[in-house]
Amino acid sequence: MKKYLILTGAGISAESGIKTFRDSGGLWENHDVQQVASPQGFQEDPKLVWQFYKDRFNQSLAAEPNTAHYALKKLEDHLQDHFHLITQNVDGLHSRAGNERVIEMHGSLSNAFCSSCRASYRLADLDLSCDIPSCEKCGNSLRPDIVWFGEIPYSLYEIEQLLKECDVFMVIGTSGSVYPAAGFVMTAKLFGAHTVAVNLDRPDNLGFIDELHQGKCTQMLPALVDKILSK
Repeated sequence: MKKYLILTGAGISAESGIKTFRDSGGLWENHDVQQVASPQGFQEDPKLVWQFYKDRFNQSLAAEPNTAHYALKKLEDHLQDHFHLITQNVDGLHSRAGNERVIEMHGSLSNAFCSSCRASYRLADLDLSCDIPSCEKCGNSLRPDIVWFGEIPYSLYEIEQLLKECDVFMVIGTSGSVYPAAGFVMTAKLFGAHTVAVNLDRPDNLGFIDELHQGKCTQMLPALVDKILSK
């Protein structure tokens, strides 16, 4: 059985109503991304940043997984240990669709951690009525567990190993312009993987894609998964 490694980006969640800052020329929900998605922005105005992520958290809870998310759940059910999913998204929709082998390389809207002692928390367990949630253990400020601009994504070593070992690497709903994720397809191809993309537009790293399925993820991916399972 072939080993499948999936990378998903904002395009798969956009069809569930999750907005991205790239939709509006560097603005994310009318905020400059440096204000709400950088360590400097958090240092300058933690109240603004926390309000922003509380809103995003509530938005993610109101959204529902779509047919593309459920297609990946179907593929994982069939492949089991031969399936792994890396997502650049922070909305948790893959897990809510039932996927279990998920690496959230940019963190999760559902989590927070202490800036000082690094204790971890679930937002659902916090009192979000206060402007800046504080750590129960040391009293210092919590911050959203999101990988911001200038920070290192999570699980890069594990991702590198999976890229070297996969037989098929699928890129879904991503522009191929944001690194390091945009470079994953190059690594996978270098180590012999067949590379597949599903995206509304032609990705920037198209030169490393063996097979492009251009269109909406919700329309293209279910049919593609059914084709894979029929083989």
